[in-house]
Amino acid sequence: LQGIFVLGLPYALLHSGYSGLLLIVLAAALCCYTGKILIACLYEENEDGQLTRVRDTYEDIANACCKKLSPSLGGIVVNVTQVVELIMTCILYLVVSGNLLSHSFPYVPVTEKTWSVIAFVTLLPCVFIRTLKIVSKLSQLCSLVHFVIIFVVITYCLTQMHQWSWAKFRLSLEFENFLVSVGVIIFSYTSQIFLPTLEGNMKNPREFRCMLNWTHFFACILKTTFALTAFLTWGEKTKEVITDNLPSFLETLVNLCLLTKALLSYPLPFFAATEIVYSCISNNNHSNYRSPLLALTIRGSFLLLTLLMAMFTPHFALLMGLSGSVTGAAMTFLLPSLFHLKLKWKKLSFLEKCADISVFILGFLCSLAGIVCSIKGLLEVFG
Repeated sequence: LQGIFVLGLPYALLHSGYSGLLLIVLAAALCCYTGKILIACLYEENEDGQLTRVRDTYEDIANACCKKLSPSLGGIVVNVTQVVELIMTCILYLVVSGNLLSHSFPYVPVTEKTWSVIAFVTLLPCVFIRTLKIVSKLSQLCSLVHFVIIFVVITYCLTQMHQWSWAKFRLSLEFENFLVSVGVIIFSYTSQIFLPTLEGNMKNPREFRCMLNWTHFFACILKTTFALTAFLTWGEKTKEVITDNLPSFLETLVNLCLLTKALLSYPLPFFAATEIVYSCISNNNHSNYRSPLLALTIRGSFLLLTLLMAMFTPHFALLMGLSGSVTGAAMTFLLPSLFHLKLKWKKLSFLEKCADISVFILGFLCSLAGIVCSIKGLLEVFG
């Protein structure tokens, strides 16, 4: 999910300056930390003092925390948040697809919204996806295309090193634009909803913490390098989707690669969102579609919803900032720290408690401010 949204990081640097570089590093460290404490909530000590996995999903953790209020309240909150985040991701894929097609074929008299509809038509077969096996094959192709895109953009930027200047970085910041950038950066790291399943399927779950450290370290290096080289190349002319800055001979090629990646990436969040909704409706029996018509209706409704939202909100960076501020902050910072405090309070040291509380407060403030500024930006765009 993080891949294509790296394209918004240079634009985030435009509005956050030097602090944006620090934010990319800080977000990686905080996301790595909350990933670890989230997985810690899956385990409890048995009679022998050994850690045993007693929960399997994010929903199970939420239900355990809220069982005194309601046995299923926590799960409902988490499921709603997950579905919103996944659907927003799907919407972003459609928005960026329309943007890419529009800039790839500028001489075709078709609006960006119409291009999004054309991209949507190619995604109609998603209605018939019933297993994760198909989605996984599409995701493998995404990874290959992603590395090709990043390599091409960074290589071009390196050829323009002679015009780089650190003076392009802003020293004074516009607070509202800075907060939108915070949302963009947060959204580029969100992956917590998949971590419980990932850890549960590892051959050696004990290696999870080490894996998380290395993946976030390399993600931070890649994103910092990409954002920095791109911003130093274009400076104040940096656009919402960085590939729009490329010269025409590269822009079309890279945009078509990105379009392919966006369309191949769409099925994963779409499938995950519809599975969550169907499992809730069919009493968590999502392994067997007892009602094919219901499953088809849910998928069709979600597919149409993503198109309608993409039509009414065709602004990549603002939409990504809003998503990061709302669902990204909740799933990445607020809920993991809150759940960890609730389930492990008696066993946490003073410093660990302080760390969790600090992450929660920071996440709440960033989320609140980001929501206000992103919505204000969208309202200004729509007049």
